[in-house]
Amino acid sequence: MIKPDIKSMTQPQLAEIFTEMGEQPFRARQVFSWLHKKRVGSFNEMSSLPLALRDKCNEKFTLNPIKTKKRLVSDIDSTVKYLYGLYDGCTVESAVMHYRHGTSVCISTQAGCKMGCAFCASDTGGFARDLTAGEMLDEVYTAQKDLETQTPANRVSGVVLMGIGEPLDNFENTLRFLELISSPGGFNLSARRISLSTCGLADKIDGLADYKLGITLSVSLHAPNDEIRNQLMPINNKWPIDALLSSCKRYFDKTGRRVSYEYALIDNVNDRPEHAAQLAAKLKGTKSHVNLIRLNDVPGKPYRAPGQSNAAGFAKILTEKGITTTVRRRLGSDINAACGQLRQEEVPSH
Repeated sequence: MIKPDIKSMTQPQLAEIFTEMGEQPFRARQVFSWLHKKRVGSFNEMSSLPLALRDKCNEKFTLNPIKTKKRLVSDIDSTVKYLYGLYDGCTVESAVMHYRHGTSVCISTQAGCKMGCAFCASDTGGFARDLTAGEMLDEVYTAQKDLETQTPANRVSGVVLMGIGEPLDNFENTLRFLELISSPGGFNLSARRISLSTCGLADKIDGLADYKLGITLSVSLHAPNDEIRNQLMPINNKWPIDALLSSCKRYFDKTGRRVSYEYALIDNVNDRPEHAAQLAAKLKGTKSHVNLIRLNDVPGKPYRAPGQSNAAGFAKILTEKGITTTVRRRLGSDINAACGQLRQEEVPSH
């Protein structure tokens, strides 16, 4: 983008810029509200602004809302999957998931992914670019608008950064997104309703801990030992499990927030009773929670989900060994809800 993305700017930043433009600082508050409370798609919709100021904004800033290319609704659990087109032709995905405790939207943070996890569709077509904070916000705002068309009082009550891309590889934009989505003058979502998932960038976990944001950190572990994790997740060659868990311990010590470990069960790879025992030994004595999910099968990948009984048995072993464990439902299985599967249809693999 040649012009700055206005939706990625904080209200104090806008106030400074508007002052430099010869405008009153209160205009920043108005514009911020139009962007993040009323969530308009163009400067021309900001009717409380003088026409001359709207023209200035059009000249100085970029406001490129994402466009919905596909919208699929699950007949099984009402999960909604979106494929979005960005201003430059890149595509990303998000999903709206309904739970008893509320409605969450899972968003992407990058167009493509560099991490190369062996069982994931997110890297199909390669890595294109980082998303701006404004584009991440648009994923939430578009989902919110869609919810309101179904039920006016319905509201996104949680956000999960677990779609396409590695949030901590897009560190600065992700931090800005977290600041903006929780802004009282904007969407005003509590940090405790936000979960950030990482494949294990230990140094960035340490950096995130310094901000003490109050969000939930979810670490995609997916293996009980380095041998299996090296096979599944290349990042483990840089940050082996023990180094990663040390960062997670420091995260808890600094923030007081328990770490959640995501563990995708893969048939005959990481789902045996001995794997459960190894995982329990690794996590013993830590403030943690294990979230098990049977793998979402991805066409073209050799990995498959185990039976439901395997998941239940794995969870039983962890629980008996004192590890807090839940088994997550697989949502949207009939609409390719695993990250990257819709994008896979749009972007040819290299």
